[in-house]
Amino acid sequence: MAGRQLAAGELARAAARAAGDRLAPPAPVRLGDVVPAPERVEPHPAADFTLPADAVVRVDPDPAARDVAEQLAALLRPATGYPVPVADTVADPAGGLTLTLSGAGYYATAPTDAPDTAGPATGPDTAGPATAGPTAAGPTAEAGAAGAAALGAEGYRLDVRSDGVRLTAATPAGLFHGVQTLRQLLPATIESPTPVTERWTLPGGTIVDRPRFPYRGAMLDVARHFFAVADVLRVVDHLARYKLNHLHLHLTDDQGWRIAVDARPRLATVGGATEVGGGPGGCYTAADYRRIVRYAVRRHVTVVPEIDLPGHTNAALTAYPELAPEGVAPPPYTGTAVGFSYLDPADERTYAFVADVLREVAAHTPGPYLHIGGDETFKVPPDVYARFVERVQGIVADTGKTVVGWHQIAPAGHAEGRILQWWGTQGNDPVAAEAARRGARLILSPANHAYLDMRYAPDTPIGHDWAGLIDVARAYDWDPGTHLDGVPAEAVLGVEAPLWTEFVTSLAEVEFMLLPRLPAVAELAWSPRRTHDWSAFRDRLAGHGPRWSIAGITFHRAPEIPWPAEPHGAPRLPTQARPDSTPGPTTAQTDTNHAPA
Repeated sequence: MAGRQLAAGELARAAARAAGDRLAPPAPVRLGDVVPAPERVEPHPAADFTLPADAVVRVDPDPAARDVAEQLAALLRPATGYPVPVADTVADPAGGLTLTLSGAGYYATAPTDAPDTAGPATGPDTAGPATAGPTAAGPTAEAGAAGAAALGAEGYRLDVRSDGVRLTAATPAGLFHGVQTLRQLLPATIESPTPVTERWTLPGGTIVDRPRFPYRGAMLDVARHFFAVADVLRVVDHLARYKLNHLHLHLTDDQGWRIAVDARPRLATVGGATEVGGGPGGCYTAADYRRIVRYAVRRHVTVVPEIDLPGHTNAALTAYPELAPEGVAPPPYTGTAVGFSYLDPADERTYAFVADVLREVAAHTPGPYLHIGGDETFKVPPDVYARFVERVQGIVADTGKTVVGWHQIAPAGHAEGRILQWWGTQGNDPVAAEAARRGARLILSPANHAYLDMRYAPDTPIGHDWAGLIDVARAYDWDPGTHLDGVPAEAVLGVEAPLWTEFVTSLAEVEFMLLPRLPAVAELAWSPRRTHDWSAFRDRLAGHGPRWSIAGITFHRAPEIPWPAEPHGAPRLPTQARPDSTPGPTTAQTDTNHAPA
């Protein structure tokens, strides 16, 4: 009798929920409104799910998966005011959110349709339609494991049904990316730091998603202007929100050295004491750097440290003048010229210095990459430069890391696994194409599309314009898979959007230059080429303006985006004077970074 009464009560509650769902308005966000665009979207409007006040996040009893679940719960609590506990079980998913690692107990199936000929020859663009399951639970572990494996290292499947939400992936990174999608499907007020009266409804349906390219990133130049650890962590958050998985930190340049090296302490105390415009500069201690790395790792972002060599080294030479070609300490430099400084490639002390620095940085960096810069060494003869790069590539290999360098290192001898970061403005680069034929992989950062220090428009208050003006449409209007002549899509490791900071002095200005262009680059790096559509993208992007405003994030209200009206408006960028652009003592260029010679 008691069992029949319990069952009847459960049926009554389910009937009440169903009746409420039929009377409720549709979810305020459509399933396809996600940025970057998912690979497959299958809406089920009758299956919207409203988060109840007693919602629980259930997760497989795996420490990495639980960490993602804890981050989801922490995201939901402030705006909803709900307690949102996390439980180490995937049983009884009704009424909550379930995160499943490796597809256990899940029904996902592998995509099966023909390759997308507009995208890479292999990889996510070959995927086909997802198979929708009948409920949030689904049948077998075997089918689930096969489906999760088909999603790859970063893919996920999200099922929203009226009785619950299930997110599955083969890895914690995939779960984390799925959480970012779930976040975007909730009302914009989910970004509020305080409780909001809201109907927390997710649109019903299925999303199956995975990235086109494995490397998706942005670069922050902390050398021209120093940014505190908290600012860097905020940038990590922006990357993670849009499924970007690499943060390239430009740690050293003429104006400042930003990472402490125990074997070379004057790099911090002397080299770190300047910045553009004459400010105090700064330097990350080993503990600071480890904090950045740990924060990024938890958000499935790999930190790529750059020690720019042999040029862009005035700050290092002020600290260790014996490394200068003349053996004389140059004065500190606070302008914005490039191309006038370099370590002496003929002095063996240079290579001892490089080894000291790269060994320590590698020891603090769990990711696989060390970036050696290599750009704008205008005063070093090409043959001497090539020999220098080849020796430094060997030093990087000795640390166990993979070498990354700006595409100027291409003429040097190939090193196993070498990665070139290409920042040109013309799609015809025979030297880069030849390096790819020799086995190099490329990260594409075309300056006239992906350099986020370029102004949006002539009246943008900060930024460069040597590579042209880059509005959101221009940031979106290119294809990484076909951009470089002679470089096949399979040689493209991914995409990165650099932000140089000669004219960027604060977190608000960083955000203003990143947003809304960063999501455009993220979509190129993540989404299948067949989803590329400017009109659809601008409409999806427009919905992110209110989210940024609610979260207190500064952004540029680009006129080409149909932003919805906001009662309080977006955070505004403060005006600033342009920093000093005093030329270097023997400068080859002024007021530029990575401008053509």
